[in-house]
Amino acid sequence: MRYQRSSSLFQSAQKVIPGGVNSPVRAFKAVGGTPIFVEKAKGAYLYDEDGNRLIDYISSWGPMILGHAFEPVLEAIKTSADRGTSYGMPTELETKIAELAVKMVPNIDKIRMVNSGTEACMSAVRLARGYTGREKIIKFAGCYHGHSDAFLIQAGSGAVTFGAPNSPGVTKGTARDTLLSKYNDLESVAFHFDQHPQQIAAIIIEPVAGNMGCIPPQAGFIEGLRRLCDTHQTLLIFDEVMTGFRLARGGAQERLQIKADICTYGKVLGGGLPVGAFAAPKEIMSHLAPEGPVYQAGTLSGNPLAMAAGFTMLKTLNENPEIFERLDNKTETLHQGMQEVLDKKGIPFHINRLGSMISLHFTDSEVVDLDSAADGNNDSFKKYFHGMLNEGIYLPPSAFESYFLNDALSFEDIEKTITALKKVMALWK
Repeated sequence: MRYQRSSSLFQSAQKVIPGGVNSPVRAFKAVGGTPIFVEKAKGAYLYDEDGNRLIDYISSWGPMILGHAFEPVLEAIKTSADRGTSYGMPTELETKIAELAVKMVPNIDKIRMVNSGTEACMSAVRLARGYTGREKIIKFAGCYHGHSDAFLIQAGSGAVTFGAPNSPGVTKGTARDTLLSKYNDLESVAFHFDQHPQQIAAIIIEPVAGNMGCIPPQAGFIEGLRRLCDTHQTLLIFDEVMTGFRLARGGAQERLQIKADICTYGKVLGGGLPVGAFAAPKEIMSHLAPEGPVYQAGTLSGNPLAMAAGFTMLKTLNENPEIFERLDNKTETLHQGMQEVLDKKGIPFHINRLGSMISLHFTDSEVVDLDSAADGNNDSFKKYFHGMLNEGIYLPPSAFESYFLNDALSFEDIEKTITALKKVMALWK
C-alpha cells in the first residue's frame, strides 16, 4: 500500500502541531514510518487519505465497540445537535444515562460525568483522598491513568521505592505521594502498607491492563488487593476507561466478580465522543461537591452530544448482552488463528487475551507485568506491524497497547487477518 498523502499531511502537521499529532501514540515513534491519516470510518473499516481500506483493530482505542459510524448513535448525535451543542445547564438526558449506568454496573449508586478518562481518574483520586483524609496512593508500573501529574510516575530503584517523575513538569512533591508497585505482585503492594500505615488513601489499577499490551490479572491478584484495602481502610479504584462496558455490561467488576470502591469510565460511555465519568456507592459520592466538600467541576461535563451518543450506546449494550459473547468468540477465533500461524513459524511469542482485548508479544516468557512486557523483541514487533499494515490490517502502533475488537468485525475479516499474518510470516527472516 502507498501512503503519499498521509506523508504529505504529516509534514504539514509537524509545522503547527507538536510532533505532528495531538496524542503521542499516533506518531508511530515505537514502530517508525509515517502515521496514517484517516479520511473516514464505517463498521470495522478505516479509510485513509490515500484511498486504502484497513481492517481496524483499535476501535478508536476502545469506544467503537459497535463499530464506526453506528447508525443509531449517529442519529442520536444529529438529533441532539439540532437542539444545540452545549448549555452549561442540567438536562434530563444526564439523569437518564446515569440511571442506566447505575443499573448496569455493580456496586455503584451515583455517577459524575466529566470530559475525559484523565479527568475521571484525577477526580477519583481526589475524592478518595478527601473521603479517607489520607494523601498517598498506590499505582502500578505500566498502568496508565491519564496524564495528570500524580500518574506520570515510574519506579525508581525498583517497584518498592518511592516514585520518581518520568515527565518534566511533574514535581518531586507529587511523586512522593505516589507509590509504585508491580502488576500481579501482591508482595510489592503489601510492602507499601507496612512502610506507610494509615497513610494510603487508595490503590488505583487497570483491572485488566491495556497499556502494556493486554495483561489480565493472575488468579488471586485482584482478590488480594481487595483484602489489603479492606484491612487497611483504603479505597480500591478500578480504572475502567478501557474495560468499562466492554468486558461485560458491568465492566471488569462484573467480569472478575470483584467490587471496587470507585470506578472510572470513558471510551464506550461516550459512544465515540469525548467523555469520562467516575462512580461509587452513595456514601463515598456524598463527599463530592455540591453535596460535600471535595470539589470537582466542568463546564462541558454531561454535554448533550456526548450524553446522547453514550445513552444510545449503553442502551444498545444493555438490551443486547449477546454482543459480549460475540466479541469474546471473535477474539478467541483471532487468538487461535494467530497461535496456529506463529507456532508453525517457530518464533518466540506470547498472546494475552481477556474478552475483546488481546495482544501479541514477541517473547518466549509469560507476560504478566511491565518488565516482562518490555522483554519483548521490539524489532520483531516493528516488522510485524508494518507487514500487517501493508496487508490492510491496522493494529496498535506499539507493542504496549491492547487490540480492541468491535462487533462490526466479521469472521471473514478475522480470516483475512489470519491470511495476512501467514503472508507476513512467509517473508519473515
